[in-house]
Amino acid sequence: MPKLKTHSGTKDRVRVTKNGKVRAHHSHVSHFLQKKSGARKRTFAGLDTMTSANSKIIKQKLGA
Repeated sequence: MPKLKTHSGTKDRVRVTKNGKVRAHHSHVSHFLQKKSGARKRTFAGLDTMTSANSKIIKQKLGA
C-alpha cells in the first residue's frame, strides 16, 4: 500500500511534542481585538494543547 501524503495545512499550523502532545495556536486572536480584554488576549498568546479526540485526527493527517 502506498504511503499517505502529509496534510500540508496541518503541517504548517500544528506541532507534535516529544511526548506526543499536539500543540497549536489559539483561535480568535487575529481580529476584533479592541473589544477583547487584555487578560483575554494574553491567554491567547502561546500554544494550546489539543484534546485527545482532536489530536488523534491531527496525528492521522500528519502521518505520525
